Amino acid sequence: MATTYESFCLHTTPEKFYIEACDDGADAVLAIDRVSTEISLTVRKDIPPSDQSQPICGIMGTIRMVAGMYLIVITKKKKVGDLLGHAVWKAVDFDIISYKKTMLHLTDNQMQDNKAFLSMMNHVLQTDSFYFATNYDLTHSLQRLANTSPEFQEMSLLERADQRFVWNGHLLRDLFPQTELHKFAFPVVHGFIVMKSCCINGKLFEWNLISRRSCFRAGVRYYVRGIDTEGHAANFVETEQIVQHNGGKASFVQTRGSIPFYWSQRPNLKYKPKPQINKTVDHLDGFQRHFESQILIYGKQVLLNLINQKGSEKPLELAFDKMVTSLGNSMIKYVAFDFHKECSRMRWHRLQILLDIVAETQDEFGYFLVDADGNVLVQQEGIFRSNCMDCLDRTNVIQSLLARRSLQSQLQRLNVLHVGQQIEDQMDFEKIYKNAWADNANACAKQYAGTGALKTDFTRTGRRTQLGLLVDGWNSMIRYYKNNFSDGFRQDSIDLFLGNYSVDEVDLTTPLRELKDWKFLTLPIIMVVAFSMCIICLLMAGDTWTETLAYVLFWGTASVMTFAVILFNGRDFVDAPKLVQKEKMD
Repeated sequence: MATTYESFCLHTTPEKFYIEACDDGADAVLAIDRVSTEISLTVRKDIPPSDQSQPICGIMGTIRMVAGMYLIVITKKKKVGDLLGHAVWKAVDFDIISYKKTMLHLTDNQMQDNKAFLSMMNHVLQTDSFYFATNYDLTHSLQRLANTSPEFQEMSLLERADQRFVWNGHLLRDLFPQTELHKFAFPVVHGFIVMKSCCINGKLFEWNLISRRSCFRAGVRYYVRGIDTEGHAANFVETEQIVQHNGGKASFVQTRGSIPFYWSQRPNLKYKPKPQINKTVDHLDGFQRHFESQILIYGKQVLLNLINQKGSEKPLELAFDKMVTSLGNSMIKYVAFDFHKECSRMRWHRLQILLDIVAETQDEFGYFLVDADGNVLVQQEGIFRSNCMDCLDRTNVIQSLLARRSLQSQLQRLNVLHVGQQIEDQMDFEKIYKNAWADNANACAKQYAGTGALKTDFTRTGRRTQLGLLVDGWNSMIRYYKNNFSDGFRQDSIDLFLGNYSVDEVDLTTPLRELKDWKFLTLPIIMVVAFSMCIICLLMAGDTWTETLAYVLFWGTASVMTFAVILFNGRDFVDAPKLVQKEKMD
């Protein structure tokens, strides 16, 4: 079975980094030359006396900045739990260490750029959702792992990993070609993992939820929508629910992803920018690429489209329906369900309508089930691919309900639930289940939209509350601010981390120093001055009311007109990405 070393010690000398494997019986050392950047394998006796030594939990990888190469290591980890007897860890803290011993070779502008790039890397590393295992492949579902060859089982974790979910793949590009170095590196997944020991009817079982976020077409809410030319969908997440009891195990997999054709929704200071469908490209080609890949991996597809069927979202629903019809693939079934219309005025019980529509198909798809002897009893034959506009709030609610329905059957097959018993009646487990799915929603939402998820009060309690509405309102305001005024930086950070943008040491110019248009500073200043003068005129009345009214009307009109001009030119005022060209983002 493929494994990597579990514990390491980093020794730093002026010439090299030495990463020592500290497992019992290990003598291997990874040596990184700080001048030539060459990476090689050596042994413990070759480590020279070092003033600086520190235990580390693993290697995230290396990356080039303006100042040169940097080594990224995991310095702190937290155990999430055990999956099939293998420890799963959450990376908690990181260190980014320069190969260079000094920054004197940089100009002031280069120093500023290097600092900005370091800030971007730290921003991604601090999203608090990176997970790894040293002796288990977290990138694959149980069913995919069960259907592999002996040759696959002998491959290193890096070689066999599903590249869609390896978030440090770009960072490990220098280690990957040398297979002898693979025991020093493991794939790191991004998303959410929770592992709980549970008890129903006095029977102990393990319940796990794993969400794997794709690193293809990764990004933030309004800057990455739809698909790219390879058919990769924005905000694509594979979520697997795993149950283990008395040696038997069951798995149910779902996916979520942006509506899979070419569309965008760029921020422009409006609360909800109007979605735009690209009219100059062949949508069906990318659409077909996406689903050919999905069918190859998961089998039959049921597409649950939860967006509004009126207003600005309606053209997307019509286009999605038309494209499925045009494709004419019998492996794909399209189901449109207007979540907001059906559940308006707190009618959340109407979600049962959708569950009833897909119940027969869900029974047909089944789930993956293995007995205590390792015999595969059932395979999951198809998958539910859910989406709303963001593939976050509405999507998570529906996924939690489908997962519960599958879990009901799984626990009965594993002899945990008695005939006639319902999960909803098992109060202790139901609380664990709902809170875990709500935490999953928050994690996915923070990674894509910048805030916790909406509608989590329903996921946690099974009902919508007034407090939940207030919390959603607060999160919506934070989303508005971040989406308009900080998401450009967040998108740049992800592009740098994943290698969509590479820093060139030789090139003295970077996109970071692009000057803002004159409107960016001038108009907001005029608006603030005009509005302030309007307030002052109201508080300090003139000799006559007509004079006061004239001043108020003048300054009020000036502030309103300036605001209108700012809103009209909204895209010039939002924080847009600088590193990747616009056409690559659409």
